[in-house]
Parts: sequence; structure tokens; C-alpha cells
Amino acid sequence: MLNSTFIDLLAQASKQAVGLDDGGVLSLALPLAPLDPLAALAQLPGGDQFRMLWDGAPGFCFAASGIAQHLELSGSRRFELAQRFCQLSLSRLGADAIKGPAMARPRVLLAFSFFDAPLQSSPLMLPGVRAVLPRWQLSRQGHGAWLRLQRPLGAEITPRFVAEELWEMAQHLERAKWPQPPAVIPQVLSRSPWQQAYRGAMDQALALVERGELRKLVLAVRQQLQLDSPLNPQMLLAGLRKCQAGSCRFLWGEADGSVLVGASPERLLAVRNGQLRCDALAGTAALGEPAQALLQSSKDRHEHELVVGAIRSVLQQQGLKPVCLRQPRLARHGTLRHLHTPISASLAGQQLLTLAEALHPTPAVAGLPRREAMAWLRSLEPFERGPYAAPIGWLDSAGDGELRVAIRSGVLRGEQLELTAGAGLVRGSEPERELQEVALKLQVLQQQLSLAGDPVSTAALG
Repeated sequence: MLNSTFIDLLAQASKQAVGLDDGGVLSLALPLAPLDPLAALAQLPGGDQFRMLWDGAPGFCFAASGIAQHLELSGSRRFELAQRFCQLSLSRLGADAIKGPAMARPRVLLAFSFFDAPLQSSPLMLPGVRAVLPRWQLSRQGHGAWLRLQRPLGAEITPRFVAEELWEMAQHLERAKWPQPPAVIPQVLSRSPWQQAYRGAMDQALALVERGELRKLVLAVRQQLQLDSPLNPQMLLAGLRKCQAGSCRFLWGEADGSVLVGASPERLLAVRNGQLRCDALAGTAALGEPAQALLQSSKDRHEHELVVGAIRSVLQQQGLKPVCLRQPRLARHGTLRHLHTPISASLAGQQLLTLAEALHPTPAVAGLPRREAMAWLRSLEPFERGPYAAPIGWLDSAGDGELRVAIRSGVLRGEQLELTAGAGLVRGSEPERELQEVALKLQVLQQQLSLAGDPVSTAALG
């Protein structure tokens, strides 16, 4: 139940509005009874403009919709300008706007593309970065929930108007009984072929590795699926909660109707109270294979150590002192098992997006050396990566935040689903094994998204 009164909320709105110029953003929040942001996402206004769901662990989840302010740009300065936008947008909300628990803080939501700019201009292409200060934000952690509304003031949008709008929505959410979406599982009418084109690109990539021009290249494929009916993102995410409980589930919906949805096992970086954490995640096997086989695989251990070494080196160049275990762990995500090494460090005043720029892309999704690998990916992959393997996440008003690597994901556009998956090619990689790894990842994606995948033999994935 609401434990504030409307009079209190109106007084808070009037106080926060003092000093705000016309067009300044008023940010108000109310505590609520525990609500599931995933179930409430469709109830939040403004979802036709923008919507996001972040469903992470341990138990932190938020839904957001609508746009109060936004930034959209491409180019080499995208991380720097996005950081500046975040700081300006959040600092102008005022000190009173950030009172309450950490989950209630205002957040700027961020989606980057893999490259700093698309090769071709198209409405379907994600720009280098999109940053959104949402109109609505519903957050939950444990037994608490908070609803936040952010509106630029001016004309009929007065402090009282904002307070009334927030109050009415809070009451609606607490009283609403939402039916479960119908569990309609679309049938796959067709899948685009990818094996032949990938084999040719992989042969070129392996030749580069064998000649020593590259130490590693993560070559990806894209598969287009034609469905007989659209996938319901809400149903999708509910399913991902069950089959990908250890990953961070996410949804990013644009005004053009496209929806990026997935469950990422890989944290690019997270900042909490001045502490940084990164994940090195490289080396993959099917869950049915013996666990020790992955730990003892010289190819997978080499691939993993390249990623760990590169992340540590980048953090050291940024003036940090990273700490990690000497040996990787095994991490299970759905039906796949990975080599995983968490890396941590104490921050010394560095900004989250400055570190993100230094870290992206890690060798787990691009290759080494980074510049040469990026150039070869542009040459060998016959598609725009867009959001695939790019950072997605948020930054809050206290400077905390998290960016995940957008893998294990798909892009929905009506009755079309676009899947992307890749494999790390290093010295010692076997072409047939790499083909099977990519096929396995595509199959897992289709199963995650409630679709039947083609059967894949995993015998060679030891």
C-alpha cells in the first residue's frame, strides 16, 4: 500500500520544482507494495516510444518506459558524450530527487552498438549510442518497490500535474490484476542458411591466426527466422527467468517496433560503492559434456587466458589494480557451460563510461589485437553487428551502474527474429568444432526464445 499521502507528494513536487527552469525535469518517486516490473511493463505509459526491462541478480529488476530526455549519436566520442549526458541529466534533477534506497535512484538507460557508427545509414540501424532518461521507472528489490515519474516542466506540465499523474499511476498499479499473456508459441516457417558463408570466412580468419597476424578473432553469423506470428516479449522474458536464472535478462524496445531481448551471462563492468567488477567469460561447452573436459581443454583455456589478460591490462592502464583468481571457474548458463573469471578493483575516481570505452570490446567478443580484429570483423562479417555483443545497461544518480554484453540475444521485428552468435578462433581451433559451437549457440538461442531449434550434435564440444 502507498505509505505516503498525496499532500506529502504535492509538497515534495513543489519543493523540487523551485529553481527548475522552464523545461527542467521534475523527478518524483513513491514507494509501493512489491510489484513485478516484468508483469507491469505493459501497463506503463509511453511504451510505444521506448521501453526497457532489466531483470538482474540478485533480485534487482526495473521496468522503464517513455522518454523524458534522450541522446542519440554515433562517432568516436560516443562514450565520452554519453557520460556527459548522464551527468548533466541526473545532476539537474536535484538532491531531493535521489532520496530513498539505491533501487529508487533515477537512471539513464544506455544501449550501444558494437561499432561506433554503422557503415550505412538506415532507420533500422542502432546509432553508436542511445541514452534515455525515462519518463517512468518501476524498480523492485527484495520486498520493496518504487515508482518514479520524470517530466519536463512547462505549459500544462506543472508540479501538481506531475504529482497527480504519479499518484494515479501508483494507485492503478497497486490495484490492477493483470492477466497472463497467452502462451502462443510461434512456428518457424523458415531459417536463413549460414554454414557455407561462415565456413569461408572462418577459413580466412584461421589463416590470419596461423600466420600470426591475429591472436584471436571472434567471428559471428546471423540467422533470420520467419515466424508465423509475432513473439510476445513478456512471455519470452518470463521464460528466460526460468531457463537463464544466472544471467541478466533484458529488453530494449524502440519506437519503430523493434525489440532487442536476451539473457546475457557476461558483465562488461559493474560499479557499486566505488568497487568495480568485470567478467572474463570465454570457453564454451555443452552442459552434457564432462565438466573437467572444459577446464582441461588447452584451446579453451588459451582462449580464456587471452581475455583475462586483456581485461587486466586495460584496467592497469586506467590506473587500477585488478584482482582475480589464478584459475577460472565453471559457470552454467542454461544449457551451456563457460570458463569464468571475475575480476575486481577499487575505483580511484574513474567514470563508468570511461572504463567501458577502454574495455569494449573485450577479446571475448572481438579478438586480439583489438584494432586489427575490429577491422577484420568489418571485412569478414557480411552484416552490421548493431547491438550484438555491445554494451547495454544503466548509470544512476550516485554513479553506480552496470553494463552487460548483449550476447545470447535476438532482435524481434514483428514476425521476423534475427539471431547472432559467434565463436572464438585461436591457434589450434578446429573448423568442425567451431561450426558446431556456433550451431549449438543458435540452437540454444531458439530454445531460450521458445522456438524449436534444429538438432545439433555436441559430440565434438569436449
